[in-house]
Amino acid sequence: MADAMRLAISVIYAEAGRAFEVALRLPAGATVADAIAKSGVREVRPDIEIRADRLGIFSRRATFETRLRDGDRVEIYRPLKVDPKEARRLRAKIQSANERG
Repeated sequence: MADAMRLAISVIYAEAGRAFEVALRLPAGATVADAIAKSGVREVRPDIEIRADRLGIFSRRATFETRLRDGDRVEIYRPLKVDPKEARRLRAKIQSANERG
């Protein structure tokens, strides 16, 4: 019966070639911050910067205070290497140059 009050959660941080992923059981009412703390990601990957603007649950923005639901996957995102708007401009410029021959 006590397990019914616990949530099955996973925490993931992925990058090319390697990923940190851990499954957890947390009490009902746990937050994203609780999951990150219990996951051990800060100890295993002290090199990554975990910031509020780089958190999500199944690709939807989350905050450290977001309450978790059973089955949630907490995602810690890497910083972008290129601004998406700038990347689109570069692709359009290349496509335009290719069309001109």
